[in-house]
Amino acid sequence: MASQARGLQNFISDLRNAKSKEEETRRVDKELANIRRKFISGSSSKTAPDGSNTSLSSYQRKKYVWKLVYIHVLGYDVDFGHAEVLALVRSGKLAEKNVGYVALSLLLRGGDPMMSSIVNTIRTDLTAAGAPSGVKGAASGDNDAAQSLALCSIANISGLELIQSLHVEVQHILVSKSSTPNVRKKAALCLLRLVRTSPNLVAGREFAPHVAQLLQDRHLGVLTSTMSLLNGLAIQHSSDYESLIPYVVHILGMLVLKKACAREYLYYRTPSPWLQIKLLKFLQFFPNAISTEPNGAKKKNGAAPNNKAYVSQLTSVVSKILTETDVSDSINKSNADHAILFEAVNLIVTWGQTGPIQLREGAMKLLGKFISVREPNIRYLGLMTMAKLAQLEGSAEHVKKHQATVLVSLKDADISVRRRALDLLFVMCDTDNAERIVDELVAHLVLADAAIREEMVLKIAILAEKYATDLRWYVDTILKLISISGDHVSDPIWHRVVQIVTNHPQGDLQAYAAATLLIAVSPQRCHETAVRVAAYVLGEFGFLIAERPGMSGEEQFRILHHHWHNCNAQTRAILVSTYAKLANLYEECRPLVAPVFARCKNSVDVEIQQRSAEYSAMREAFDPEAVEDLLREMPPFEDRRQSALEMRLREREGEGSATVVKAARPSAAEQRRAAQNAAAARAAEEAAAMTAAEQEQAQHQQNGDLHAVDEDSDANDVFDSFLAGEDKSVEPQKEFSDVANGDENVSRELPVDAMGAMNNMDGMDADAAVSSTSLVGIPKEVVPAMRKAFSNLCTSPSGVLFENALLQVGVKHEYVGAQGRISVFFGNLSSSPLLRFKAVVDDCDHLRMQKQGTQGLLDEEEDGGCTIAARTQAKLLLLVEVTAPFDDAPAMRITFKNEEGVKHEYPLRLPIVATCFMEPVTLEPGAFMQRWKSLEGQERECQEVVKAPPTSPAIDEDYMRRISLIITDGLKFGRCQGCDPTPWTVSGAATFRTGAKDLNGNNINVGCLVRVEANPQAGAFRVTTRTLHPLCSKAVKNVALVSIKLA
Repeated sequence: MASQARGLQNFISDLRNAKSKEEETRRVDKELANIRRKFISGSSSKTAPDGSNTSLSSYQRKKYVWKLVYIHVLGYDVDFGHAEVLALVRSGKLAEKNVGYVALSLLLRGGDPMMSSIVNTIRTDLTAAGAPSGVKGAASGDNDAAQSLALCSIANISGLELIQSLHVEVQHILVSKSSTPNVRKKAALCLLRLVRTSPNLVAGREFAPHVAQLLQDRHLGVLTSTMSLLNGLAIQHSSDYESLIPYVVHILGMLVLKKACAREYLYYRTPSPWLQIKLLKFLQFFPNAISTEPNGAKKKNGAAPNNKAYVSQLTSVVSKILTETDVSDSINKSNADHAILFEAVNLIVTWGQTGPIQLREGAMKLLGKFISVREPNIRYLGLMTMAKLAQLEGSAEHVKKHQATVLVSLKDADISVRRRALDLLFVMCDTDNAERIVDELVAHLVLADAAIREEMVLKIAILAEKYATDLRWYVDTILKLISISGDHVSDPIWHRVVQIVTNHPQGDLQAYAAATLLIAVSPQRCHETAVRVAAYVLGEFGFLIAERPGMSGEEQFRILHHHWHNCNAQTRAILVSTYAKLANLYEECRPLVAPVFARCKNSVDVEIQQRSAEYSAMREAFDPEAVEDLLREMPPFEDRRQSALEMRLREREGEGSATVVKAARPSAAEQRRAAQNAAAARAAEEAAAMTAAEQEQAQHQQNGDLHAVDEDSDANDVFDSFLAGEDKSVEPQKEFSDVANGDENVSRELPVDAMGAMNNMDGMDADAAVSSTSLVGIPKEVVPAMRKAFSNLCTSPSGVLFENALLQVGVKHEYVGAQGRISVFFGNLSSSPLLRFKAVVDDCDHLRMQKQGTQGLLDEEEDGGCTIAARTQAKLLLLVEVTAPFDDAPAMRITFKNEEGVKHEYPLRLPIVATCFMEPVTLEPGAFMQRWKSLEGQERECQEVVKAPPTSPAIDEDYMRRISLIITDGLKFGRCQGCDPTPWTVSGAATFRTGAKDLNGNNINVGCLVRVEANPQAGAFRVTTRTLHPLCSKAVKNVALVSIKLA
């Protein structure tokens, strides 16, 4: 070319020697003018029908077209010369055709009007058949070159008209046996480009057999191109190509197991790594490829019939890749081998639980090795792949072993490695290690550079919310984030704090948040985000702490207002609303707030001005009750399925990110909080229904209309005030069904000995009751079943408490903090009515109790009671709040008469025990042992040894897992992992919630610890409980003992 295009070389030299952009532009413009002049002939006789100049020689036309191509590549517009390009494409000489196709690919686009005139020429070059296999010659080489040039041009231009006109020819060349390997490679890649432009171009089911033929080609270049095409097709319709899995596995086996590879495709002694990667990527489209379930019905288009054979071969291939890949001294070989390895691990991740467990364990072991090497690329890929593998069920414990190594990578000099380490820590976090990981991340946040701080803050906030067993810890964590890196705490993060505090009125969270935030903003200098959170929370819940020393309404205003001059307009607008609420609650704040509002009425910020003017005029425009309603605390926020923080994470990292998948999966703590919120919401609705019912009944009574209240509007299921003393009657008789909603089966059966009070059942004098002709009691043989039923209900939400031929008593109960709702159903199983039916529940000193029931059910008069018709039921509703620790269960006495006038009397106990009011607490090993030692002493500790029943299995790890479930699910204790010295020990912690208040107005709660130690040789357990209150220790010990007996 140097001897034939000297003018082109001189032109390129001139451009390279240009000393400025202007000089280069002048030279290009000069050359474009010269080329334009050469292309325009002086006479019409020298102009061809397509517009080209026939007077130009082949050398001149090629030279000028090359110059146009070079000018185009430099970024200058070229809007002429297309006719000369088409003339070169139509030429029969390969040298001219080569220049023409290159220029065609660069200078013309698919929608160019001139493309229609060249389609036939391209079709002619495509269909120029090469010489048969084994025949060599110049003609065959020229034909192959022309076909290749045409295919490359089609792929580069890929206009809709070109695709519709020529895609059939491209497919024909690809599957034609007369096509050479070089042409088939080009055709496969060309078709891939066309399919990406027009996805519905190829019908998968009809095209799959042709791909199967191509996969049997021995030329590795053809196989590599075919796999590129196949992966592109499988992205769109993977199920259409499932039948090709055996062919892909066979090729993979030849490369990995037998090393069958031509010498020219060996890359540092690795057989065709690019092909191996493409093969593994294709298999990732089929997560159930090695499932043991029969899938022969799914095989189509002549799939290989021996499913088990290829599964075994595929397992061997992946296993060999895992075991034989190691870090090499050659960087190129190491990169190639690890690229294959990480695709194999991705395949294992895709298989999930259907894949062999030994492969998952092998992959985890290997990745643990790679995340500790010095090579940053391998460490980066190891961290990223381990994050994917950690999502599989059962992998969490293996990942936690590498937690220390990952924390080291968090301090790596390469920020990309730090990001992947952060992602892996996010994925491996769970309830057991959440506090440690969050604390480590918060500590590292101090040293982290600005490039990663925002991402760290976001993920710490998500983890703290997701795994907070105590939301007070969550509030403390966010305050640490604000103090360390407040500039990176975005609005959605502190908005989420406000939402959680507002939506969780249970316990002392709101008061704790208000007090903590007030202390946080007390210093003269603090971050503005902390001021915003404190302003909102104190405006809503500051009244909860106003009686504490140094936290009065006046002090709250003073502390907030000394930040006024350092805040921007958005923060000041929040402060104005807070001041209005403080002035409404506290008389002493009004003289302090009024001058602020007066100044802000003239503020340049419209929002502050409007708020100040409206709050100032509110008391003059409305009566005090209306102002009180307007400035009342905000209602709970709408609880969305996905928080704003998770949405922000999804925007940052994409839908398929391991961290996004982890964030979307609800934790146990979130599920528990959601259940509590649902119960609270249901209680609010039912409280409103009860209020409406009371108002309606009062209206009826005032009008002399003493109609009974309909059962649909009864004051059912209320977690509300327990101070209302009047009973509400409801109509009886709804269609009798299984009393406890069919939920009689519970996970464990507990003997009644659990409660000391239940031993009173032995004093029922059953023999005397049965011998009396005028009074029928509980037969002696029924008492063991009653004890068992009572024990079941101590740890089960619903079930049958008592049943005989006449009566079935079912109980359904649920608890939130110190409050509980117990529904008792009395079902008549006989064919005749039960008369004068009464249920008397004894009042207890430790329980505030509100009773409601079917009309007449709660009458204590001799002639009182209700009638339960055959196959119907009556209902009793108890709303309770515990005020002190206890080890007794409330007594309930049932009396009724049958049609013969025989009186029945059944003394029962309701399954309201101390463990019903527990809330689990998760403690670190050090904290648990510190509290355990601090609670030593006879009055605080209860201990007892119990032998396992003779019929129970030997004490092993499965048995201890059942014991652990008793502690967590039955007794509602949080499992304290890491503080048990042996696998035969289970430790737990919980808080016994009460509704009683201390001198500061805070709820009185009792911390409880329990430890169960097993002696497998003796077949015995020692149960030790330690609390601040003896009754709590005794109650927890009793429930634990009887639960263990039937574990």
